[in-house]
Parts: sequence; C-alpha cells; structure tokens
Amino acid sequence: MIRWLITLTAAAGLAAAQAPKTGDINFYGLRKLTPEKVLSALELKTGDPLPPSKGDVEDRLELLPGVAAARVEAVCCEGPNAILFIGIEERGSPHFGTRPPPAGTATLPEDIMAAYREYMGAVERAAQLGNAAEDLTAGESHVADLRARLFEDQLAGLAAGRIEVLRDVLRNGAEPDERAVAAAVLGYAPKKDEVIKDLQFAMQDAEPAVRANAVRAMMAIAVLAQKRPELGLRIEPTWMVEMLNSIVLGDRQQAALALVTLTEQRDAATLDLISARALPSLVDMARWKTLRYALPAFLLVGRVAGVPEQELLDQWQKGDRETAIGKATALAPKARRGK
Repeated sequence: MIRWLITLTAAAGLAAAQAPKTGDINFYGLRKLTPEKVLSALELKTGDPLPPSKGDVEDRLELLPGVAAARVEAVCCEGPNAILFIGIEERGSPHFGTRPPPAGTATLPEDIMAAYREYMGAVERAAQLGNAAEDLTAGESHVADLRARLFEDQLAGLAAGRIEVLRDVLRNGAEPDERAVAAAVLGYAPKKDEVIKDLQFAMQDAEPAVRANAVRAMMAIAVLAQKRPELGLRIEPTWMVEMLNSIVLGDRQQAALALVTLTEQRDAATLDLISARALPSLVDMARWKTLRYALPAFLLVGRVAGVPEQELLDQWQKGDRETAIGKATALAPKARRGK
C-alpha cells in the first residue's frame, strides 16, 4: 500500500505511533466539481484519520466525471492534524505541460554534488538552530548561518567554472537529482544574465524538484534585479505564471512566491499576464483555509485588482479576502481584451 508522504515542517507534535488526522482541506482546480462532491466521493471530512493510501485517493478522484488528473498532498502539521491539499485538473482546464525527461549521459562531478549536500546540511542545521532559539545561544545560530554562507561562496565558485557542465546536465542528464542540483547551483553563477535562460529552461523540467530549484534561483535573481537595476537583469514571468495552473502543489507555491517578488513594483505587463492566464488558479489558492499558504496568492490577486498595498494588507488582517477577489475577477475580462 502506498503511504502518504507528509512534509514534516512541525512533526514534533505528533506521537510516533499516532496516525495524523485530517485538518484543513484545501482545494485547487475545481471548476465544475464542488468541494462537497469531492469529499463525498472520498467519504472524507475534517477530523477523520488521514486516508492510508495517497494512490487510492487519487485513483478515486480520477474516476469522477470530467477529471483528467488528480493529486493529493498532506503537509504536517497543525497540532495533531495534517493539512490536506486536493488538486484536480478538469478536462478542458489550463494544463501546465513539461518536457519529457532527458535520457542523455551527462552527469555532475562529485565535487559539485558533495558541495551541494554539505550546503543543504548547513542550511538545515541553521534552520534547526533558529527554530530552537530558546535552547541555544545566539552565537551558535550565527555560526551555523555563517557556515551556510561559506558554502554559498563555494557554490558560486563552482558555478563560475562549470557553467557548461551544469547546462549539459540540465539538458542531457538522466538523473533528476543531478538536474535539481544543477538548477540550484546555476543560480549562484556570478553573471546572472548568463543563466536566466537556463533557469527558464529548467522550469519546464519533468521533475518537480528541478522546477522548484529553478524558481527559487530565479526569485533570488529578481531580488538582485530590484536592488541593482543598473545590471539590466530581465526576467520573463511566462513560465512562473503557467506554473500557477500546475497540478503539483509545490509548483503553485513556488511560482506564487516568486511572482510576489516580481510584481512588487506592480509591473503592469506581468499582472495582465497573470490575469489572462492564471487568475482562477490564484483565486483557488487565495481562498485556502490555511492562511500561510493563501497569503502569496491573495497578494497577487489584490495587485491584479489594483488594490493599494496597505489597503490589501488591511483587508487580509480583517479576514476580508472576497473584496479583492471580486474586484480582480470583475477586471479580468478587460485585461484579456488588453484594457
């Protein structure tokens, strides 16, 4: 039986032998189907034990009329409860397509793989120290952060000298883990303008981890572009906008976070593209019950609607999401006609 793969972000609250219960249930991709019909088909409600088989749940969803694909993910945790995300792609709905996985023989040198593993270990250790600050001195946390930054410098050096190797692996490497590392390390290249096209290419990879690393790297470049406009870095938002329609939860999350950065200055072209290509998907996300996951999408919806930033934050604090959503959806037909 296929067991759930639960993202452990706060697993300490779960007893080792205790199966998590279903907490918030968040939906995306529903157009003709309703949440009630989906839950009825699954015989599931908040408070029930998490279903034992992810594969069985997805199979049952794909038997519903009009469903082309389904994906469910459980994220840990709110107290003893897992957060459940149910994604549906209905026939005729926007589809985020990816390239077939490459079948070439390109591989990453072991020194790059080792450096990346050490870097990720340092980042994880720094995060653990930060999360347990009450038990540690500030000095320990600072040392962990410094160690992670030193590995970033090492990755930058490797990227500078191995650009062609990294590109070759992205395009011709059969191992998805190595392509994911290549995408991450390319983001540390000193000359960011030389790797933007490579990262755009990686956003269409068949492996979700590759896409996630590419979007994270591009988001960092977007921050740099805002801080140093004289560099002339130009990031096309097309693939990140398309990822908002993905059946994969991580694609939607990473793309929404990156687009919040890209639209910080309210770039009209990017907001019009979001409105034309992915507004219903963003509205789904902005209405999620789990607030920390809903916020990036809500900000994007509000920016599409032209709501001033402080007013948008005030609405969020008051629990008013529908005002911005209603305004954005009313404007969407005008955006598609080019205003």
